[in-house]
Amino acid sequence: QVQLVESGGGLVQAGGSLRLSCAASTSIVSINPIGWYRQAPGKERELVATMSADASTTYADSVQGRFTISRDNAKSILYLHMNSLKAEDTALYYCRGVGRRSGATYWGQGTQVTVSS
Repeated sequence: QVQLVESGGGLVQAGGSLRLSCAASTSIVSINPIGWYRQAPGKERELVATMSADASTTYADSVQGRFTISRDNAKSILYLHMNSLKAEDTALYYCRGVGRRSGATYWGQGTQVTVSS
């Protein structure tokens, strides 16, 4: 069973920055793909950014150029660097990964990001 634990959320003013972290209980390279999703109140959960085993990345159009996904293989931590935050980025941010061998999908518990305008 893989555990994903997010941290780093908080309250920030519009235009500010935050860095989210997702710590994996296993080697992060064994989770493919791995990424960030978010869910705002009253809205469906949506993809924010993902990273594959070869480090290729995908971003939602709404965050392209403002957010950067990265990972530290040695620490088994996935990051989401968020710059130029907007009120519409306010959401509960989740880490999601798929086990390369098992094919099972794992979710973290989420970390809240609130951007004040």
